[in-house]
Amino acid sequence: MTRGTNGTNARRGFGDWIWFCVLAVTVMFAGLVIGVLGPLLAISCSTCQDGVGDVRGGDTLLVLAQGVVPLVTLGTVLAIFLPKGGTRAAAVGFGVLVVLFVVMQVLGA
Repeated sequence: MTRGTNGTNARRGFGDWIWFCVLAVTVMFAGLVIGVLGPLLAISCSTCQDGVGDVRGGDTLLVLAQGVVPLVTLGTVLAIFLPKGGTRAAAVGFGVLVVLFVVMQVLGA
C-alpha cells in the first residue's frame, strides 16, 4: 500500500490489486495442493505391498485436509483483500498451510 503525502494511507492502485489477486491465486493453489496431496503423501508407504501404510491418525488427517486447510485458505484469501491485510496476511496464511502440511506428514509417519 502506498503512503499519501501527509503520511496517511492512500487508496490502493491497480498494481496493488493485481498483486493481491496473484497472492490470492497462489494461496488457493497451495491450499488445494496441501489439502489433496498432504494426506496422500502422509499415508503412502514405499515398502508396503499396496502402497498404503498403517494410518495412526486417519480421522485427524481427514479433519485437517477437509476442514482446517480450506478454512485457513479462505481466511487467508479474505484477509489479503482487507484494508490492513495484503502481503503480510498472505505470508502468515501460507506459513500456516505449510505447518498444517508438516503436521499431516507427522501424523501419517
